[in-house]
Amino acid sequence: MIRVVVVDDQELVRTGLRTLVEHDGDITVVGEADSGRTGVWRARELRPDVVLMDIRMPDVDGIEATRQIVADRDLGDVRVLVLTTFDEDEHIVEAIRSGAAGYLLKDVSPVDLRAAVRVVAAGEALLSPSVTRRVMRSLAEAPRARVDDALLRRITDREREVLEQVGRGLSNEEIARVLYLSPATARTYVSRLLAKLDARDRAQLVVLAYETGLVSPGAQPS
Repeated sequence: MIRVVVVDDQELVRTGLRTLVEHDGDITVVGEADSGRTGVWRARELRPDVVLMDIRMPDVDGIEATRQIVADRDLGDVRVLVLTTFDEDEHIVEAIRSGAAGYLLKDVSPVDLRAAVRVVAAGEALLSPSVTRRVMRSLAEAPRARVDDALLRRITDREREVLEQVGRGLSNEEIARVLYLSPATARTYVSRLLAKLDARDRAQLVVLAYETGLVSPGAQPS
């Protein structure tokens, strides 16, 4: 059973999300919170698998609450899935930088919402295609960060090629085809990149690929 905490300042939204995620019987909502600060407390108290986190809330917003959850070593197995009506690029990028494992807009279908909870609970990162495009556009249009040569020197030339493809939005299977690797080998390279670059998940690798200048501003996801 996947255990979820729902964090949203609107009671009606929390009630609706509980009904939607519990529909199939393999996900249960173990707690709710109406602010980011309370959401952090509930995460520490209940140790859920996934926190469904709104962004705009009183007291402490969802991005800061996500940072606090991710930074807490005792909550290393708790994953944050940001779910919001706000689709401005800066919110998406900030959510990913704060350590969110996924980002969905509230117009997502109930089936896709439940699927996203399962993906994130399994330890994978999740960005919908529309969100991935927004992230890439936002990072491409932002002032370019200076390439961190020390950071990139941590990885091999082949790993750098894989990181570039991750930054372009390719899946492991697509990376395998582009670089003539087996899917298992592609997954191994991505795992190594996560470890070597101290990235929490694949979404942070996308941001890193742009911020180091490894992916050009004109790059588009496949």
